[in-house]
Amino acid sequence: MSEPISVHVWSDVACPWCFIGKRRFERAVAGYDGEVAVQYHSFELSPDTPVDFTGSAADFLAGHKGLPAEQVEQMLAQVTALAAAEGLRYDYAAVRHTKTLKAHELMHLALERGKQLPMVEALFSAYFEQGRHVGHLDDLVELATEVGLDAEDVRAALTAGTYADRVAEDIDQARRLGITGVPFYVVDGRYGVSGAQSPETFLSVLRKVADERRTAAHVGDGPSGDVGTQDAAPAGAVR
Repeated sequence: MSEPISVHVWSDVACPWCFIGKRRFERAVAGYDGEVAVQYHSFELSPDTPVDFTGSAADFLAGHKGLPAEQVEQMLAQVTALAAAEGLRYDYAAVRHTKTLKAHELMHLALERGKQLPMVEALFSAYFEQGRHVGHLDDLVELATEVGLDAEDVRAALTAGTYADRVAEDIDQARRLGITGVPFYVVDGRYGVSGAQSPETFLSVLRKVADERRTAAHVGDGPSGDVGTQDAAPAGAVR
């Protein structure tokens, strides 16, 4: 049996396209007849965001992007509709915009405890669908316990910033790979897929890797290439 295809995903909890991309990628995996091993990595879209931002998501985007409020509302309505097509119930009226550093630290702790994927799902849903705060310690501890993590373990690690260096390492690696927007997928260490692509696009990349592995097994050598140097999808990250 061949080894699972590795997929490393750079994303941010506050990125609407990352949750949409997650659903689309999951649909691709469901249609793939091999094994896929997924690991999430950190990327902060707005690292200067205060933990206790007092405005709405629309207020933040209007200020951050310098766009008229009416245009921002139209953008949010469009992305909400696209999310709904993936079975997601975005509620921007309830979103509590915040700095996502501690959420990323929690994601790394969950990786070490073997619960990263359910933790990532819980963080996205908490932020976009449930109107929960993903920047406050108590809220993150509560969320972590819902996926089976130990409350005191989580509280101690987040208070001490135990995984802050892991977050910084992910962001540095993204910079080295030339990643400027998320979601971004590195498939089998060789193919970079930028944006919330269609399930069909993701599936074609997985099958391409599988085909190359089968060919390499027959000729005794594998394809070469550095991480992120080849585009398996249209260029330009969806932000």
